[in-house]
Amino acid sequence: MAKASLHLQQGETIGIVGESGSGKTTLGRMLAGLLKPDNGQIFFKGKDIIGLSPQERKEYRRQVQMVFQHPETAFNPKWKLTHSMAEPFYLHKIPFSEEMISEQLVRVGLSNNILTRYPVQLSGGELQRAVIARVMSLNPAVVVLDEPTSMLDTLTQAQIIRLLEKIQKQEGVSYVFISHDLDLVNLFCKKIYELQGGVLRLIEGDQRQIAGA
Repeated sequence: MAKASLHLQQGETIGIVGESGSGKTTLGRMLAGLLKPDNGQIFFKGKDIIGLSPQERKEYRRQVQMVFQHPETAFNPKWKLTHSMAEPFYLHKIPFSEEMISEQLVRVGLSNNILTRYPVQLSGGELQRAVIARVMSLNPAVVVLDEPTSMLDTLTQAQIIRLLEKIQKQEGVSYVFISHDLDLVNLFCKKIYELQGGVLRLIEGDQRQIAGA
């Protein structure tokens, strides 16, 4: 039986590391409300998410977003980006304008001319920036980042991390950063958990340095 216990404060970034197949992504999906845990509880702002009403669950899904490893899977390949970027607003019945979408794109370093393109016409870095812009347009309280830079080159990785840090300083959003890159986790996260053998444990002090060695 898996055992996991973690706490996330507003504006905090925590890291989750572990070997492939250890359950990191599964845990992330549970935190984002995409999977239901077999047992245990997940509390958000003092409420157990398992007992939320349909309307409360919809609001939870707005406030807790997830960015995946493969940004190309976040967009319908048959849709131009203008449709994909507007989709969350339609789903959550939030009024929006094209100007709002353009502002989000500029915020992540993209031009609004990508709105006329299909996902296949963008680079991996551009797609991940677009994903981040779309997620942040919902003003989430928490974003689960599941290996968000692993498919990118080193320079683009650094740019995405700086972008996430900038947004966090501006908005006070909290991050759960899932990664196999221990050096990156050490740099980006103030608190790190390791998932091993179904058990999540906090890595502290010298252990953290050894894990990132």
